Amino acid sequence: MEFLRKLPIPQQIKNRYPLTEELAKLKQQRDNEIKDIFEGKSDKFMLIIGPCSADNREAVLDYISRLRLLQDEVKDKIFIIPRIYTNKPRTTGDGYKGMLHQPDPDERPDMLKGILAIRDLHMSAIKDYGFTCADEMLYPENYRYLSDILGYVAIGARSVENQQHRLTSSGINIPVGMKNPTGGDLSVMMNAITAAQHKHTFIYRGWEVMSDGNPLAHAIMRGYTDYSGKSISNYHYEDLVKLNELYKNSGLANPAAIIDTNHANSGKKYLEQVRIAKDIVYSRNHNDEIKSLVKGLMIESYIEDGAQKIGEHIYGKSITDPCLGWEKTKDLVLNLADTIK
Repeated sequence: MEFLRKLPIPQQIKNRYPLTEELAKLKQQRDNEIKDIFEGKSDKFMLIIGPCSADNREAVLDYISRLRLLQDEVKDKIFIIPRIYTNKPRTTGDGYKGMLHQPDPDERPDMLKGILAIRDLHMSAIKDYGFTCADEMLYPENYRYLSDILGYVAIGARSVENQQHRLTSSGINIPVGMKNPTGGDLSVMMNAITAAQHKHTFIYRGWEVMSDGNPLAHAIMRGYTDYSGKSISNYHYEDLVKLNELYKNSGLANPAAIIDTNHANSGKKYLEQVRIAKDIVYSRNHNDEIKSLVKGLMIESYIEDGAQKIGEHIYGKSITDPCLGWEKTKDLVLNLADTIK
């Protein structure tokens, strides 16, 4: 490989683009609210919602401005965490790898511009709209570039078995969701949660570090793919009862699950997210243990329905997985607020 240039360390980027004291207080307030949901002190329902990938600064912030107004309408029942996913796993290694790699999808990769772009986008969300957001931790070493801004971290289905992801998660002080792996083995996910909740000593960014363990590490159910390549969902009532039993036998702190309404749960049929979300709320409403366990949903949503190819330049339309459009999203969120018990 060719070494192109030495990139700034996270502290240099944070010093250059710092959070103000006021924004740090806002983040802490939201952190406390999110923690209360996962610890069962608040019965608000969480929606981690937004584009499959953050590919365009203007469109993502436009989308988040709409979420801001919607949040104000449903604040008594629902707590919204926008998705700003700035790095994307690629099964074959090909395709758009996210804003971290390419701030402009039409231009060549530029990691320095990418680091600055993702910090700017997350900072704009909290400064202009009062939202701390969610991102996927695809590269554990890069988490520190955003560690003072993020409200939620997800570990993807392809990363959940990785030791460095698990150990790094144990040193994060906000909720970390562990997705079930692509093959569907829930024991892999439960082992990842266990590792993240425990203390560890390990190497991180060239340092020997010691973590305290993360009691807010939890499950994300996203469906899986069987041996023949068929998508199998795991959001149904029986699946949630099974997950609850696994938690009971695990001894883990703060049993909790977020249900991903897209990916293998929908077979990537993005319109199915509406039905799936309502089905999960129905299950919660009819079983107090499931209600306690399922803290919220993960929904892929953007301004326009569906997806497009890179270069088509349709404003607010995903260039990775298809997403639910804004009008359908708004109707769904308002419906959930009316039906959640």
